[in-house]
Amino acid sequence: MQRSDQRESERSTSDILSGLDLGEDDSSPTNQSAEKTPGRLGRLFSARTFLLALVLSIGGLVVGGAIPIVGFIGRFVGIAAAGFLLGLVGSKRRYVEVGLAGALAAGLAFVLSTLVSVFAPFAVQLLADYGVAIAGVGAATGGLAGLVGHYFGRDLRDGLTRDI
Repeated sequence: MQRSDQRESERSTSDILSGLDLGEDDSSPTNQSAEKTPGRLGRLFSARTFLLALVLSIGGLVVGGAIPIVGFIGRFVGIAAAGFLLGLVGSKRRYVEVGLAGALAAGLAFVLSTLVSVFAPFAVQLLADYGVAIAGVGAATGGLAGLVGHYFGRDLRDGLTRDI
């Protein structure tokens, strides 16, 4: 009985070791998982889509800010419109790219508008004291506007392309 148990344990150990491929060829499990990682990263974040979303967000921010009566709120409507357009046209979910682009565009716009709208020495002191908070409020609001716009764009796309 001991010998048969010992043989089974030797077989299971040898089977386990033979199943592992410790070589550095392309078929090893470690190389296959390393090859899949960029694909996963590519599915999570697309630099091309981010740049497109950033350009559209900045364009929407400028156009929305140019409306005289609702200029401040129009900026965020422009960012939401950019996200809406990307959600309507794109076939994949790109919430990370749209949210990050909206946050970056609005955060920079808040800081730049503070520099331009306030007397220069006072603006520098204001940004030195509260610059992170000013940029944070702008980034959070812009990111949220982009995400909401993208969500509604994807929702409309889903409604238009769904079979009745």
